[in-house]
Amino acid sequence: MASTDVVTLEDSTFEKEVLKSDIPVLVDFWAVWCGPCKAIAPVVDQIAKEFKGKVKVGKMDIDKHTAVAQRYNIRSIPTLLVFKGGQVVDTVVGADKTRLVDSIKKFSA
Repeated sequence: MASTDVVTLEDSTFEKEVLKSDIPVLVDFWAVWCGPCKAIAPVVDQIAKEFKGKVKVGKMDIDKHTAVAQRYNIRSIPTLLVFKGGQVVDTVVGADKTRLVDSIKKFSA
């Protein structure tokens, strides 16, 4: 379960919440059945708390909301995309905590 600092994203809310956001957005593409997704979830929650106000954090269940996942060619999960100004500026595939935190620090500065 995501923390209250993490936005649950849907195909219908993606543009408003991510592409039109005034601050960078980390989007975690995941699925209920994905073990590595469960492993990285506490890190995603931690980032949401630590960078609150500097970075928006959202989770998108690819089994329920397929259009955005297809649009960004999500082929394996967890895949985490960092958006800034409506554009993908970084991609982290897999449960790599160090790489993910480094990316957020770089784009939230």
